[in-house]
Amino acid sequence: MAQARKTSYQFKISVKTMYLPEQSAPEQHRYTFAYTITIANTGSIPAQLISRHWVITSEDGEVNEVKGLGVVGQQPLIAPGQGFEYTSGSQVSTPTATMKGSYFFVAEDGERFEQAIPAFVLSVPRTLH
Repeated sequence: MAQARKTSYQFKISVKTMYLPEQSAPEQHRYTFAYTITIANTGSIPAQLISRHWVITSEDGEVNEVKGLGVVGQQPLIAPGQGFEYTSGSQVSTPTATMKGSYFFVAEDGERFEQAIPAFVLSVPRTLH
């Protein structure tokens, strides 16, 4: 029963990142990135994304945590087999940083659960000469 219950509340998270040089100022230690996240409900019960929690770690070890309701001003209800995609951004003080975190959901049946967001890298593209 526990395994069936666990797979009822399951999401797949995928991330694409992009460096935004026009919004960055490396000489001022400001690097801006956009990230597009796709959240797919691979479980069997609709669930609403209520809040997010991010841990952003720059390459010099500085850690910033961000918590808040919803994503990009929304709290989407995601049905089984459906997905939700959004784009947001982050600004860090080093050319490379990592982000990881979790989403908090409430399923249609009242179950509350967190879904981990796997770590991903924000990195200024390197140029080969």
